[in-house]
Amino acid sequence: MNKNTATGAISENTAIRFTDKLPNSVDVVVIGGGVIGVFSALYLNRLGLKVALCEKGRIAGEQSSRNWGWIRQHGRDPAELPIMIEANRLWQDVDKETGGRTGFKQGGVVYLASSQRKLESRAKWLDVAHNHQLDTRMLSKVELDALIDRSGVGGAGQHEWMGGVTTPSDARGEPWQAVPAVAELAKSEGVIIRENCAVRALDVEAGRISGVVTEAGHIKAQQVVLAGGAWSSLLLRRHGISIPQLSVRSTAMRTAPLPEFFIGNAADEKLSFRRREDGGYTIAGNDSHDHLIGPDSFRNFFSYLPTMREHMHETRLKFFSPKNYPGSWGTSRKWAADETSPFELARVLEPVPDGSAVRRTQRRFSQRFPGIGEPEILSVWAGMIDAMADIVPIVDRAPSLEGLIIATGMSGHGFGIGPGFGKIIAQMAVGKPTGYDLTRFRFSRFSDGSKLRPGPGI
Repeated sequence: MNKNTATGAISENTAIRFTDKLPNSVDVVVIGGGVIGVFSALYLNRLGLKVALCEKGRIAGEQSSRNWGWIRQHGRDPAELPIMIEANRLWQDVDKETGGRTGFKQGGVVYLASSQRKLESRAKWLDVAHNHQLDTRMLSKVELDALIDRSGVGGAGQHEWMGGVTTPSDARGEPWQAVPAVAELAKSEGVIIRENCAVRALDVEAGRISGVVTEAGHIKAQQVVLAGGAWSSLLLRRHGISIPQLSVRSTAMRTAPLPEFFIGNAADEKLSFRRREDGGYTIAGNDSHDHLIGPDSFRNFFSYLPTMREHMHETRLKFFSPKNYPGSWGTSRKWAADETSPFELARVLEPVPDGSAVRRTQRRFSQRFPGIGEPEILSVWAGMIDAMADIVPIVDRAPSLEGLIIATGMSGHGFGIGPGFGKIIAQMAVGKPTGYDLTRFRFSRFSDGSKLRPGPGI
């Protein structure tokens, strides 16, 4: 039920596609083959740099193939929004360059409200949207009923929506095919890509990057982009760099083909759904996730207090973390560069889906679409969403290690914004102005006395 490489999460069982020989030296090594790493490699190469991308498991094997597939501007943190607006355009470009293989479709995002109070809360984001000339607008109940057509699938049933807010220019993609397709594009243009090749350590000389040590050998480089998702803090800690990064588990599922009652992405207070290319829907509950407690949970406790005050009711604490996970109690925090690293012991994070979430999500779906009832579920998967303490990423140069760019903690928002941050990272590497205010994403915000301001969730 969890092996869905053609239509869902990529796993360690997915065939290796990228086996390039490691070079002796490059200009930049990218660590991590998720959406951020792949787009960074693509745009770095297009700026004339020689690039090698090392992925410990499979391209898009972790959260980059396990997310919902939303490409949304709607509801973004104001600092992310300008980047996301460009990312939306970049997705359109790369979809054409890959022959439509990303699954990019503009069908809009709708944030639904089941009460007047929630509708008023949703409406607060309109000012942000209008300040950036987005096509966001309110939807009355009548307009909403016309947009999400429940007339042919049994009416509203046990659940009514009072209205909503929509951004029609938002889009969707198919993550498990989109990110590998972009990787193939990058490879075709000259990027060196190697799967099953963990970076064990950074090579450091006189306080600056001189390359990396991989399980397959050394690569000399003057710059490294760390886009390792949930594994980033583990590698950084080995080199004396600390970031308040934690992960949560989220479960999603794929339905059998259903009538097309809505072509885009939508979410109310408890259910999210989006249309898929295969005729089904990706559905998920959005009111809870699981945090697997480990040593970093305690180490970062105080950093997360502001976010916990707002979102703790959504988090279920689990006192067991699978063996070899980055946050597990037994995972080594110290290892030599010439010995097996934690990254090789867990090639792909494949958390077990929450069975109760599946049943709960089916039930919620049937309450909203009673003519369909509880949908047939063809596949289920879970992912580990890496987050920062304020629910926005770090995208910055490491202040204590020259030549290292950190791009991690996308906090569940990385798939859509991937090309935008990838382009920014490439411009940072060559010393070009990015065109954006990146203050919100600076490394030092966790140590300079600034008050952390949690960003929005979904």
